This record gives sequence, C-alpha cells and structure tokens, in this order.
Amino acid sequence: MDSFEPDGNGTNGSNGENGADVENGANGENGANGNGAEHALPPPPPVIPPDVVPLRAQADITPEPLKKKIVRLPIARRGPGTKGQKIPLLTNHFKVNVTNNNKEDHFFHYSVSVTYEDGRPLDGKGAGRRIIERVHQTYISELGGKDFAYDGEKSLFTVGSLPRNKLEFSVVLEDTPSNRNNGNCNADGDGSPNESDRKRLRRPGRSKTFNVEISYAAKIPMKAIGDALRGQESENSQEALRVLDIILRQHASKHFVDVGGGVLGCRGFHSSFRTTQGGLSLNIDVSTTMIIQPGPVVDFLISNQTVRDPFSLDWTKAKRTLKNLRVKTSPTNLEYKITGLSERPCKEQMFTLRNKNAKDGEDGEIEVTVYDYFVNHRNIQLRYSGDLPCINVGKPKRPTYIPLELCELLSLQRYTKALSTLQRSSLVEKSRQKPQERMSILSNALKINNYDGEPMLRACGVSIGNSFTQVDGRVLPAPKLKVGNGDDFFPRNGRWNFNNKKLVKPTKIERWVVVNFSARCDLKALVRDLIKCGDMKGIAIDPPFDVFEENPQSRRAPPLVRVERMFEDIQSKLPGQPQFILCLLPERKNSALYGPWKRKNLAEYGIVTQCIAPTRVNDQYLTNVLLKINAKLGGLNSLLAVEFSPSIPVVSKAPTIILGMDVSHGSPGQSDIPSIAAVVSSREWPLISRYRASVRTQSPKVEMIDSLFKRVSDTEDEGIMRELLLDFYTSSNKRKPDQIIIFRDGVSESQFNQVLNIELDQIIEACKFLDESWCPKFVVIIAQKNHHTKFFQPQSPDNVPPGTIIDNRICHPKNNDFYLCAQAGMIGTTRPTHYHVLLDDVGFSADDLQELVHSLSYVYQRSTTAISVVAPICYAHLAATQMSQFVKFEDASETSSSHGGLTSAGAVPVPQLPRLKENVANSMFFC
Repeated sequence: MDSFEPDGNGTNGSNGENGADVENGANGENGANGNGAEHALPPPPPVIPPDVVPLRAQADITPEPLKKKIVRLPIARRGPGTKGQKIPLLTNHFKVNVTNNNKEDHFFHYSVSVTYEDGRPLDGKGAGRRIIERVHQTYISELGGKDFAYDGEKSLFTVGSLPRNKLEFSVVLEDTPSNRNNGNCNADGDGSPNESDRKRLRRPGRSKTFNVEISYAAKIPMKAIGDALRGQESENSQEALRVLDIILRQHASKHFVDVGGGVLGCRGFHSSFRTTQGGLSLNIDVSTTMIIQPGPVVDFLISNQTVRDPFSLDWTKAKRTLKNLRVKTSPTNLEYKITGLSERPCKEQMFTLRNKNAKDGEDGEIEVTVYDYFVNHRNIQLRYSGDLPCINVGKPKRPTYIPLELCELLSLQRYTKALSTLQRSSLVEKSRQKPQERMSILSNALKINNYDGEPMLRACGVSIGNSFTQVDGRVLPAPKLKVGNGDDFFPRNGRWNFNNKKLVKPTKIERWVVVNFSARCDLKALVRDLIKCGDMKGIAIDPPFDVFEENPQSRRAPPLVRVERMFEDIQSKLPGQPQFILCLLPERKNSALYGPWKRKNLAEYGIVTQCIAPTRVNDQYLTNVLLKINAKLGGLNSLLAVEFSPSIPVVSKAPTIILGMDVSHGSPGQSDIPSIAAVVSSREWPLISRYRASVRTQSPKVEMIDSLFKRVSDTEDEGIMRELLLDFYTSSNKRKPDQIIIFRDGVSESQFNQVLNIELDQIIEACKFLDESWCPKFVVIIAQKNHHTKFFQPQSPDNVPPGTIIDNRICHPKNNDFYLCAQAGMIGTTRPTHYHVLLDDVGFSADDLQELVHSLSYVYQRSTTAISVVAPICYAHLAATQMSQFVKFEDASETSSSHGGLTSAGAVPVPQLPRLKENVANSMFFC
C-alpha cells in the first residue's frame, strides 16, 4: 500500500514547522492587490453577431445537491456489565422528588442590568448580589412578594411572573466596591488625582446610588423538571435544572484553611442536580477553592514569596501576582482594582499635581513625588512605603499611585496562580477526608442547609431526600501480569512490586554519563547502587563513561547558560554521543534547569535523559528510577498476560491502535501561554503497553485539538494523526489499524458533540488522506476526573476496593457511561473516573469494553500500582507537561513570538514546539 509507506512527511509533521509557510496563503495577502490591477476597468462584453440567436438556459438542469453532514450523537447504552463480584455501595447522590400540586407552572427568567447613576455599567464582582438583595428588601411589594434566584451576574429567576415585564428601581448602598475613579488623573497621564477625585477622597464611605433594570427574557416550563425526573432530557430540562442549581447556591456556607504562601482554601459544598437512571438526584460534595488571604498587601506578598521583609521581595513576581486583585485603601475606604506597580520607589515616583493656590503668573502645576504628596499634602504618615514601589490602580497611560502600606486586599478573591509543591501538599493534608468523615460532613450539610425550608424549592414542588443513594457495584478481578523469565503474578489490592523479579523486557545501558548540576549527593554510591539494582532487575548497566560536575562558578548563571556550559564540557571530553545521560538537579520540583535540559537532549541531540533530585536513596527509589529509564530506552517493565498471549478480547483479533488525547493549558492566571495538545498512540500491535507521543501548541485556552489533520498541499498532511498512523504501520509489520480506540481527557458534557464531530472528523480525514479506500472502525471514550460523585462502603471505614465499577442507578438514563475506581485509595476518599462511551463502531460487549479500560490502568510503565485513569491519557498528560517546559523556556527568553502557523481562522500565531530527533520521537521519552 504505497500511500501508507513513510515518505518523510510524517517526521516533518511532528512540530508543524514546514506548515508555517502556508500563512501567506491563509490570509490571502498575496492576492489582495491583484498585481496592481484593482483600479482597471473590466473588459467590455463580447459583441454578438447579428445572425446568432442566443440559446435560453436550460432550467431543468439542477445542480448536484450538497451532501448533508451527518451530526454524530453519543450512543445509547447497550446493556450493563455482569462480570465481577457484586458489592453494595452508597453514593453522595440524594433523591429529588417533584410534586405536581404547585400553582405556578413556569420559571420566569429575567435579564438584570445594574448601572451607576451616570449610566456606566457596574464594575466589581460581588456588588451585584448586594444590590439585588437591597432591591428585594426595598421594593418587595412592587415585586409582588416574589422570591429571587440570582446568579450574581445578568440572570434572575422567579417562580411565576413579576407584576410587569420591565421594572426599574433605584437603590442606595454605602461603601460599595467601585472602580469609578481608577485612573482619574490629569489628562496628560501624570498620575496625580484630579479635582473630582480629591473631593471623593475627602468623603470616605460615601453612599452610592445604582439603577437596576429587570426585564423579561424567557419562561421555562416547570414540567421540564418532571421530564428530567423521567430521563427525558431537553433544552428546557437543562435550563430548569440550572435554575434549581442557582437556588441552592444562594445557601452556600464556607470556612477556611490556611495552605501557606498567603493563600487560603475556602471550603464549601458543590451541589448540582443530575438526571440519572433512578430519576433526578442532587449530587453534593465537599469542595475547596483557593482564595487570597485578605489583609495588608505587604503581608500577603511576604507570605507568598516566603521572605523576611518587604525589602527582599521580587517585584516582577509581585506585579504578576497582584494584577487584577482588588484592594481597599485607607483612610478613604475606597476600593480599586490593581493594574500594576510603579517603576520607581514611592520617594522617587514623580507626578504632576495641580496647584490650587497658585497666584497669577505662577505655574498652576508642580512636580511632586507620591511620598511627598501623601505625607505633606494629605498628612498621612508612611512608615516603610517610601523605598518600595507604589500600587498602580489607574490605567497604563493614566496611572494612579497609592503607597503600598495604605492598601489592603479584599476578602473572597480567587487565587488563580498555580500552587507551589508545599501549598499543594498542605491543601491535600488539610482538605482530605476519609470516607466515613466525608459522609458525616455531607449528612450535616444537608441538615444545616435545610433545603426543604427553601421557599422557591417549595414553590416548585421540589423536595430532597436526606439519605445516600444505594447502588450496586461490581469488583473486577485484577488482570494477570507477566514479568521476566516468563513468570506470572496477580497484583494484590491494586499493587505489586519487583522484589526478586526481573523486568519482562530489560534494556542494556552501555554508553552513558552522569551530570550533576550542583546537587548534594554521594555520586559514587549512587552509581554503584544503581548498577547493582539494575542487575537484580535484569538491566545490564556498564560503568558510566564519566561523571560531569558543574563548575561552582556557573551556579548563579541563567539556566540556559548552565545547560550550554555543561554540554560544552561533555562534548570536549566524550569521543561520541552518549546513549543515555543521568542528570542530577538541585531542586526536587520545578527546577528552572529542567526545560532547557530536556530540550537540549531531546530536540537538539536525540539523547535519552533521566532527571533525578535524590534526597533519600534506597532500593525502592532506585527501582522506580530504573522503571522510567527502561521504558525510555525501549524496554518494558511488565505486560498483561493477555497481551503476551495475545488474547485480549476484540483488540487482539484485528490490528487496533489505542490513542490517548489531552490538552494542557497554562494556569488560570496565564492567558497568553499557548495550550499544548498531546496525542499518544500504541505501537507494535498486538501490544497495548508501548506508546509514542506527538505534541503541538495551539491557541491559548482552546480545548479542541486543531492539528490532528493539517493539509498543506494535495500530497502533504502535517497533522498529528499521520505521524502516529505511519508509526503504527511501520512498527506493526505493515498493518493498518482496522480499529481505532480513542480515549479523550479534559472535556465536559457540553463539549462531547465537538469531540464527535470536530476532532473525530479530523482523524477520519487523516485516514482518508493516507488511503481513500480505508475505513477503520472507531471507539470514542471520554474520561472525566473533575466530577463530584464519590462511593462509600456502607459498614466499612475503608475506601471501595480497586476494580470497583458502577454502571447503574446514578449513571445517565440513556447514554453509555460508567464509573471505575481502578486504583487503591490510600489517602482521603477515592475519586472514581467517569467514562462516557460516545461511539462504538466495533460493537464491544459491556463486559469486554469495561475489562479493556480496567486493564489499561495496569500498563503504566512508571508505576507498580493500578492508576486511576487509563495509561494512554496519563502518558498524553505527561508528554504535554514535559514539552510545555520548552514553551515556558521560550516564553521566558522571548525568542519565539515571531513564528508559528495559524491555529484556526482568525487565531493568533503561537510558537511551535521544537521537533524531537527521530531516535527519541518514537520512544517513551515522557515516562
């Protein structure tokens, strides 16, 4: 099959660089001016000779109708699974009953508009709720005595209609969040407060008047709740459930735990109505979100950066952290949004102040420092702000500066930056709950919230049960594994080890070196123990060719420089390129050296490398390191026995490729960092334990992968799928996959149709581009971890056993989904993975598909435990995370903003990832 043979285009597609040239064609610029002929007149129509009679156009020739695109929808459940030992379970879903004796038969949806007196829209989250509450208190009779459900933004719901379709009110609030005087300085942007600003500063705590307009938008039939109860989902039922969710959220209770670094965990309760096989249920769970520690800005910064005093702060980092947070200033008690910091300290930052006392002939403006203005003109004592930057609450071209010590952070502001390792471990420690503790907290929450006393729920006939829903689970047996010397063994409680066992396919490490970036470690002992441990596991490790210690003078150099110097040292002393480099890093997590080091090895030299930051080196630690090294170098640690035979139902009978797809985004505070799309694919069929990855950048925060198929000419496709399909073909004895099983991570229910109709279309196009007659069968499965369903054993303090599967009662009333707890929950309460089978052309039985998913939790080469989600998805996440370090590195060095193809119509160009060398591109470099 000639079209399927690798022709070199596959490798060029790995980073899409060759596709960058299509930009000239994509925006049509080359054709815009028509070679300068745009002003020329069109040629005259041809002259018809007098003896020619024009023919009438034939009306009966109709153009060929356009093929209507088939819209795929998630498939229905074919039946429940039966394998495994039955186990009774409880879940945090509570039964919802709806009575039909309510007088009203519709929810009414109203649009809310809140403006200041002068007509400007309200700015400042949180104020809206206070204003609407005041409207309710003040104008209850004009509102017909109706209760509200308000979403905090632009939507308000009532049971039954308000007296009129459009209502306008005026309310007064004292001391409200206001951004009104942000940037109100002199027109030349000098940073001084203007006249109206100064008047406002002299009147602290001034009340404000708001205009509120409530206008009819739509009505939602109440019977839609009953439809949802019977499993008849519609747009109306989704809207009705949204209203119920908003009603419940008005009763949110919360308390706080300190996770360090100026960050608090705000613990409350997640609640959402779900349509299930057992009718409508309310899913309630403990939920924690991160907020900023309220109080003085300087205290927060000191805590956040873990320094002793404000003079040790990193102000570049502080500027990023503070941007868009809201502060209250003293003594005026006004609230602002932070836009930045001053470039100079308070005592040096100048601005132009209007001189009201200027006499005729004197200059009406004087230059003063911010410090001088506050101390001498405003008589406000500043203790330590003089030598620190000021907070800027103005606009970029019209700054308004306020000394740091006069600013306090407001409460309940979400912390959107990534948590540090210490913060994350502190959060886990303080927010985890054993199953029985969690059940107790949820039971108490139901009593405290007293949902039956909620007037709006009563008005629409909704009541909520107070007992956990009972479900029937099944415990699937752990799959049998193969290790070295043909030995078999069964994992126990989702775990196993390699004590006195050899790896199933160990590699040999011959030409290798050790690199030490100033980590404190006994290198001789480490190398000796590593070789000894490798020998016990069947990995033959030669002594290293050399050990390279970093020059102490390089320690303070930038990470890129340190990596370059180390490679110069390696090249000067080695006769050729090493097969493998073991790299010791000084920091255990988030080392700035990691990205540049990985990029240098994988993209520039094609060298397999393993980074470690050893603290306690023992046999278990070294075994874990060797598992990763063996997988990266092409070995295998263990195999499923059914994979070894091979006798995997359905998969072993026809060539099958398994894909894992994930998109990683920058942390919430990073809006300009490109998203990273990663797809991993199985290779060497009939194995399902070996994978390779293809990773691309795409526009920030875009969840749908847009580079699966990337046609650049009639014969060239630079997309991800071509690369992976060609690799499967060459590694599987020139067999095309007849079956393509796709596991997709990170998408919500609202995006399922996009996966089925956008991403799957690209994959089909990539297949057709390789071979027009090729029609593989597809299976599409979504894996969700971010949900709030938990399972408990009724009379046991333990978590549910590994292999627990649930496909009844609380699952979707029609669609094919199931929950699986493949892992052994050691800490807190086990979180199951929720799998949604959107498409199954292959025709798996429920048991065969569930067993395949369960087995794929046992093929993760980095670990000796069953993992919580299938290995291909974990690998995709690892590949995206590792290669995103390259982008962070490029972003920091500002070298990559100029190149990159358009990711979609109108999208901004994003920096492309460097292409990996061919010898590592097909490896499990991400392990």
